[in-house]
Amino acid sequence: VRALALLAALTAALGCGAWKRFAYEGFDRDSWQKPEQVILRLGIAAGDQVADIGAGGGYFTFRFADPVGESARVYAVDVDDDMIAYLHERTREEGRSNVEVIRGEFGDPLLPDGAIDLVFTCDTYHHLTDRVAYFTKLRADLVPGARIAILDFDGSTGFAKWFGHATPKPIVVDELTAAGYRLVADHDLIDRQNFLVFEPAPAS
Repeated sequence: VRALALLAALTAALGCGAWKRFAYEGFDRDSWQKPEQVILRLGIAAGDQVADIGAGGGYFTFRFADPVGESARVYAVDVDDDMIAYLHERTREEGRSNVEVIRGEFGDPLLPDGAIDLVFTCDTYHHLTDRVAYFTKLRADLVPGARIAILDFDGSTGFAKWFGHATPKPIVVDELTAAGYRLVADHDLIDRQNFLVFEPAPAS
């Protein structure tokens, strides 16, 4: 009962969005997620248009906003209304004019056509249902030379394995290949997670 009361008090104090953000990020995410190294490996440049699909509380969104610069845009996409509200609030509070929040659909992130240099998903891929259809449709949103970066639990251990919050690497590769992409980088960076980068495959 005491734990439930504490949970209710924290939710009331923080708001649903902030509480969900805490639930996703916990106390030590920076230590195991290695966000600075992830961004370094992605090689994001000034002017890049980046889409963070499944942005959650903006853990990566607001980190992307610095290297792309003020003239570019980071699209924070989510389907959870609480997180969308939180992202809007955080964007205003931080004065992030280069962050645009989008309430996507389960089958379509609703990104601008032909505009995206990098699509990034973290801990989101396993939540998508028809992933081949999703990423096939998403090709219309990409500029020539765009990349798709997928960071997701590999299902080898722990919570992700027990509750299905993971996607083994062969499945990701097979699905993205079927959607018209090819694997161009496989980063061995984060324990228990795949970090895979794809680009559209050339027309045969």
